[in-house]
Order: sequence, then C-alpha cells, then structure tokens
Amino acid sequence: MKTLIIYASMHGCTQQAAEKLKPELSGEVKIQNLKEKTPVFIDAFDTVIIGGSIHAGRIQKSVINFCKNNLEILLQKKVGLFICCMDKNRAQEQFDNAFPDLLRRHARAKGLFGGAFDFNKMNFLQKAIVRKVSGIEQSVEKINKQAISDFVHQIQ
Repeated sequence: MKTLIIYASMHGCTQQAAEKLKPELSGEVKIQNLKEKTPVFIDAFDTVIIGGSIHAGRIQKSVINFCKNNLEILLQKKVGLFICCMDKNRAQEQFDNAFPDLLRRHARAKGLFGGAFDFNKMNFLQKAIVRKVSGIEQSVEKINKQAISDFVHQIQ
C-alpha cells in the first residue's frame, strides 16, 4: 500500500503534523509540500492524505486548488483530510469550510490536529494579529498526538 501525505504549511505546524503522521502509517509513505514546484502525481498512490493550516479562518489556497483540480481522481482513492488550527471552538467549522463537501463526505479519516504559533517564523503584522486575536504572547505548540493516532486508525 502506498500513501501520499500532501500538505501546505505557512509556519511549519502542518509539516510537523505530517511528519508525526508518517511513521504511524503502514506501507510506503511519501510526504510532499504543495509549496514545492514538483508536480504531484497521485495516480501511483492508494491513499492520499491532504492537510493544511488555518490562518484567519481559511486554509491555504494551494490546498483548495489541489482538491479542486484533483477532485475526480481523489474520489477514486482512499482519502484522509486534516487541518492544524489553534481555535478549538471553531476547528470543526473551519475544517468543514476548508475542503469541498463531496471530498469531506468521501474521506475515510478526518482530523483536527491542534496547532502552533511560532513567533520566530512570523512577521511583525502576523505576531500582532495573533496576540490580539488569541491573547497568546509567545510561541506555543499544541499538536494533538491522540488526534493523529485516531486518524491513523480511521484511515487504515
């Protein structure tokens, strides 16, 4: 069984989540960042896991475009979807808004993996917004390892 984990990450949280997910999965697993300009060939994979992070209530445009451009083939694969999001109260709503309805309904696994704020990777404006909206003043990482484990059980 071959699995592709494809993701977009602004400050590295989704990349960390993908890397924590990889060793938990059986079979051959490849990770690919959508920011890389390498073409993505999903035909060779049995399972495709798609993840992104939520910023200002939205997932990265590259994730939206990937899902839209590959929807037909994704509906023929075993699919898992996840987000990294620090707003626990709105995480499910943001997950629902992040992925097309048809793909969400088709997905075998759905994950809300928590999130992180890495002030070292943010610019001044991003830091100011995070401080104002969340009240958090310094870097924090809250990736939910149990949610990743549960996701693995759903997808396999």
